[in-house]
Order: sequence, then C-alpha cells, then structure tokens
Amino acid sequence: MDGQYCDRNQDLVADPPDNPDEWINPDTLIFAYLPIPNPDQYESVWTEFMAHLSEITGKPVQFLALEAKADQIQALKDGQLHIAGFSTSTVPIAVNQAGFTPFAMMAASDGTFGYEMEIITHFSSPLDSLENLSDRQLAFTDANSYSGYILPRALLEAGYNLKGDRDYKAVFSGSQEKSIVGVQNQTYEAAAIANDVLQLMCNRQEADCSQFRSLYQSQTFPNAAYGYAHNLDPELVKGIQNAFLTFNWSGTGLEREFTATGEEKFIPIDYQIDWSQIRTIQEAQGVDYQVPSD
Repeated sequence: MDGQYCDRNQDLVADPPDNPDEWINPDTLIFAYLPIPNPDQYESVWTEFMAHLSEITGKPVQFLALEAKADQIQALKDGQLHIAGFSTSTVPIAVNQAGFTPFAMMAASDGTFGYEMEIITHFSSPLDSLENLSDRQLAFTDANSYSGYILPRALLEAGYNLKGDRDYKAVFSGSQEKSIVGVQNQTYEAAAIANDVLQLMCNRQEADCSQFRSLYQSQTFPNAAYGYAHNLDPELVKGIQNAFLTFNWSGTGLEREFTATGEEKFIPIDYQIDWSQIRTIQEAQGVDYQVPSD
C-alpha cells in the first residue's frame, strides 16, 4: 500500500485519516463508472441512481467519464473523484495506489454474483480446443487485466504448457470490447474475455453472440467493485453506502442495462475475503501494486 495510507485494522484497505480536519466533505460528489471505451454512453444508465445518491446524501452528483484505468486511479488519488467502480483486476491496484475503499458489487436477486473468463473464437473458426492455439494469435486486453490477461496466461501455461510468444502469438487489443469486436470481425483468431462484458455488448447490440464459440470457461470470479475515497467524511460514507444498498433498480437504467447479465441489486462485499483469490493470482503473476515512480 502506498506510504500515504495506513491500514491499522489490517483489513487491507486504507483507513480514514485519524485527524478529522483531513476528512473531506465535497459540495458536489463526483461519480465514475468503470473506465471503458466511450464511457459517456453510461451516464444515462446511472441517472436514476445518481438522483437517489443525491437524495440520500443531500449533495448534487456529477458523472465523470474516463476511459483509462490509470486516469481513474489518478483522479481518485488526487481528490477529483469521490465514488467509482473498478473492474475485478483493477480493484487491488486502486486500493493500494489510490486509497480506494470497495464496499459493494452488483448481484442477482438471490445474492449470487460473478463472471467467468472465457477464451472465445469466431463460430466459423477451425479452432476447436485450447491445444490448437499453438502458433495462432490470441488477443489479450492489457497486462493488468485479470480475465483479459493474467488468468488466461497462467491457465495456458499451467494447464496446457502453452507460453506466449513461444507457442502462440500474444497481442493486446486495449480493452475487452475491442477484443470481442476483433473476434467477431475475425481480426483476432481468439481472445480472452470476461463473459459478462460479452453479454452486455450483445444486449446493447454492439456484438452478436451468435458469432462466437467458447473454447474455455473458468470458474466464477467477483464482479467489478464500487467504493469511495478513503478520506471522505465518515458520515458522508454512511450515506453513500446506504444509497447503494437501498437503491431499487425496478424501471431504471441499471435494470435495463444489466438485465442481460442477471444483476438486479447491489450487495455488500468484504475486500479482504472476496478478493483473496484475485490477489493470490496477481501476486503469483508479479502484478505490481506500488505507485509508479516518476
């Protein structure tokens, strides 16, 4: 964890400052969804939720659209962002580098949650198994993505003795969405993706699920996490948590957007427990949680 943060209770997330003078209580709350391509399109999805958040906290809420994970982490660290979502693999990085405090995720009505990593190919591709990836092209997202790089790379090496650049041609698309579109357009022969992203794209008619075939599906992993800056006033934090956990999705943009992947509500999470497997795999793969030096 970055040196400016302290974890006295050893729950692996930054504690709020001891000195109340260091707590912040902004006039306007800045909220960001996941850093993804064209994030502006999601502002309308969150309209009703942001109104609910405003009503509970008594503060106006502004949507911040960011495309890059590094920019969203930096905005949180610099105090320009107060509430945000981060993808599964980015959560530990945001926790350690920017004082991100995750507390909620999307879930089904019965409380179940998660997604699977899949390696997909075009339905007309001759590829029929992971063993046949040898000497073929496989698209990943970026080096910090759990479902889009870290997990599939480890899986291919441990389970199939396939190593990137030795046995298959690894390329980086830059995002899950670009990997999916690349397979559909047959730019990439195969790609490692999170299947909840694929379902969302098909639901938005940005991809056609009939064009894909799955070569592999992993066990289930936690979804993106939502949280807040560690130095927000504790009373404000209570309001933010309450807003997430009491929001009724019925008839809202969130319901329309996420019906395809089965999410219907927010549930509380425990970062120390729920992300233990993610941290273990990332640490084994050498993911660096430290703030890059200038």
